[in-house]
Amino acid sequence: MSQDPKPLFKTTSYELIGGAEPVRALVDRFYDLMELEEAYALIREMHPQDLSSSREKLYLFLSGWMGGPQLYQEKYGHPMLRARHLPFPIGSVERNQWLDCMKRAMDEVAIDPLLKDRLNESFFATADWMRNKVD
Repeated sequence: MSQDPKPLFKTTSYELIGGAEPVRALVDRFYDLMELEEAYALIREMHPQDLSSSREKLYLFLSGWMGGPQLYQEKYGHPMLRARHLPFPIGSVERNQWLDCMKRAMDEVAIDPLLKDRLNESFFATADWMRNKVD
């Protein structure tokens, strides 16, 4: 009995979200909200005035993090997330602003509710790991 090399079910978040275009839309909405909403002022202050590089890096990172092409690694090497974020004071408030902004972005670009739940769990674990200051 031969095995089909193609999986019968989509298994990665990247596949479930629909690939590059929906990931880009999510990242763009995330940064649009960060720029527009006062509720995200603390995390906005951690970014450069021009967000184009931040948008591109998050898009490249999320593509690989969600199980798609490892675009960030191909361009910049290992993400070293925690090390790259150490210069920024990140506590529970900043973590929660980031998570809320991402949840709103997922709502507004209409991510499937089951995928959104899966991503929220993963985003929380990653964002919580990024905390580097005592609350």
